Amino acid sequence: MEKKQLGKTGIYTSAIGLGAMPMSLSDRPPESEAIKVIHRALDLGIAFIDTADSYCRDESDKHHNERLIHKALQTYHRDTSEVIVATKGGLMRPQGNWTRNGNPKHLQQAIRSSFEALGGNKPIDIWQYHAPDPNYTIEESLKPAKEAVAAGIVRFVGVSNFSVEQIQQAQGVIDIVSVQNQYNPWHRQPEFDGVLEYCEQEKLTFLPWSPFGGRRRYQNLQDIPVLTNLAQEKGVSVYCIVLAWLRAKSPCILPIPGASKISSIEDSARAVEIKLSALEVERIDRETAS
Repeated sequence: MEKKQLGKTGIYTSAIGLGAMPMSLSDRPPESEAIKVIHRALDLGIAFIDTADSYCRDESDKHHNERLIHKALQTYHRDTSEVIVATKGGLMRPQGNWTRNGNPKHLQQAIRSSFEALGGNKPIDIWQYHAPDPNYTIEESLKPAKEAVAAGIVRFVGVSNFSVEQIQQAQGVIDIVSVQNQYNPWHRQPEFDGVLEYCEQEKLTFLPWSPFGGRRRYQNLQDIPVLTNLAQEKGVSVYCIVLAWLRAKSPCILPIPGASKISSIEDSARAVEIKLSALEVERIDRETAS
């Protein structure tokens, strides 16, 4: 598996990650099957797993995805010491809904609970503030993360759903290694709002969430002619083409496609072998522009 540096840390990880969220929502697979998916990802050389404390059914199920990942790593038959698990905190799941909570006291406890859910025996590799809460300043909300780094509970800090101005505010509090914002053929805002350019400038890893448009739209990729034509030409799926397109858009991008089936992560891993020409990237840009 091709490697990519994580921010400016000097640490290298896989060029494709695993988005673990689908393995913990309401229609999640049995635990045994989910663990097989994670194990297969590791077999393929994937060494970056993205999760969050809110990847669960509701508040009574909080940290399900983190516990699942820890169990999968514990039961894997090879060394997992170089696997990076990036989690997030700051969203709540009341009755299965998604709401923001940037209360520093809540985030302090959320970090501690994530640390324990992931095994409690080594620092969280990356803790990301999931989404800024307008009820609190970014400085207030990131103070617990800064304290957790000082205490050895968190190794690196990232942010999610942040604008350039908000990233800069976060950098005024603590070093930031990653930014996780939505980016896919239907949502290309990072290209136009300055975030992608800023990540390149600052050497921050950009993690595009929902690369296929989410559970409601991923099947619609089959309806975009440029994607289906390129997929047919190269003998791969449209999903591989989308991941290759994202990787071609910027050297700071590390895609984290979600998977709940072995076949899905096997398909995504193939994307590192697909190289798109500048003209092919331009075709996709032109035909997916809104």
